[in-house]
Amino acid sequence: MTYNSEQLSSQVANPTIVNPVVNYHDQVRWGPILAGITIALTGQLVLSALGAAIGLSAGATGADAGSVGLGVAIWSIVSLLISLFLGGWVMAQSCGPMTKKTAILNAAILWGTTLALSSWLLASGISGAAEVVAANAGEIADRVQQQGGVNIPNQVQNVDPNQVRDIATNTATATWSFILGSLLSLAAAMIGAAVGARKPRVYA
Repeated sequence: MTYNSEQLSSQVANPTIVNPVVNYHDQVRWGPILAGITIALTGQLVLSALGAAIGLSAGATGADAGSVGLGVAIWSIVSLLISLFLGGWVMAQSCGPMTKKTAILNAAILWGTTLALSSWLLASGISGAAEVVAANAGEIADRVQQQGGVNIPNQVQNVDPNQVRDIATNTATATWSFILGSLLSLAAAMIGAAVGARKPRVYA
């Protein structure tokens, strides 16, 4: 294949410039990850509030309580997936050009940090409620003593085996649901990061 002088001079005068994908020395980018976490938590809060508002409105109009509860539970999972997808997308968009492998790595860290932060917030709320109960424990004990004590029956002997099985079944279902929801949310964050990863620009 031969080139004439005009083609060669055109290629020399107007070379094709391709910006390569940047592989950072430190592939974990905490700035974008924190931005994605903020979007994920905010999105989850807003979407959960929206679902609660719709559920309460439906309940006020006389809808079946079981159907409303099921709808709210499903919407909670959907809102979690949407919020983590948006968090992964924002995280990837906040970085410079990167490979999808690096974007997925950062999305996994975003997911883990969001899950740990959400668990900490939940535990803080529970511990706060426990502190309130403990603060009032003295007053409750004084009232019990003034009333001559309370006869507490032995609840262990009166437990129905069917109730024990129901509790175990419900606990197992909740645990498996948590595991499935966690894996789906991890996939949503990774997909959002892969979609939002900025590709190198080609200048001709």
